[in-house]
Amino acid sequence: MTASTDGAAAGRTRSRRRWIIAIDGPAGSGKSSTARALARRLGLPYIDTGAMYRAVTLQAVRDGVPLKDAKRLAAITRGSRIVFRDRNGGGQRVFLNGKDVSEAIRGPRLTRQVFYLAREPLVRRELVKKQRRLGRSTGGVIEGRDIGTVVFPRADFKFYFDAHPRVRARRRYKELRLKGEKVSLREVARDVTRRDQTDFSRKVSPLRVAKDAVVIDTSALTIEETVDRIIALIQSKSLNARGLNRTRSRSAARA
Repeated sequence: MTASTDGAAAGRTRSRRRWIIAIDGPAGSGKSSTARALARRLGLPYIDTGAMYRAVTLQAVRDGVPLKDAKRLAAITRGSRIVFRDRNGGGQRVFLNGKDVSEAIRGPRLTRQVFYLAREPLVRRELVKKQRRLGRSTGGVIEGRDIGTVVFPRADFKFYFDAHPRVRARRRYKELRLKGEKVSLREVARDVTRRDQTDFSRKVSPLRVAKDAVVIDTSALTIEETVDRIIALIQSKSLNARGLNRTRSRSAARA
């Protein structure tokens, strides 16, 4: 399955009436792992909006554009073609202007640099356009930090993940160690705290809980348990909606 920011995406049938499932939350809350697993279970595309910010940051760095030059960063964002492709053996690859950048966008240095683009209103505006175009063309499980509040405020289903800060730091630490990065748990905990401060205090699209989102504390949940809970909530909401529609139809017929 392929998803492209220029709208030339595969999977045009958009199963389950092109549902848009928004998952927001801070670093280490489990949203990425769960979103991927949920997308597989439901047969929907998985869209990692954080990877889009990383891809544009990578392009800016490669082009030698200062990360505080808002207009040039916005131009790079506008001209970048970002494509998500699922591999047969599992996992997802990210392509930027035709080149696989899946590993390049995950480096520790780039992770620190993404901050500059994420806080820039002009960049966010351009990426939101791409995210909306992508979501509307394919539907999917879309995760990030402003999906249910800004990108898709009328998403079919909205979830907000959270977890105890120590749990989130531990998860992030394990993830980085698996990638071979030499970091300490204390360093990771500080980084998670810093990212929280940035995300919650950002002037444009700060991280917050959408009014109609279901909040899930993942501190003591496995990925499978979280996915099961979400699917149960989706099924419950879908059944309630169908029942309400039938009631309205009967009322209209009697009127």
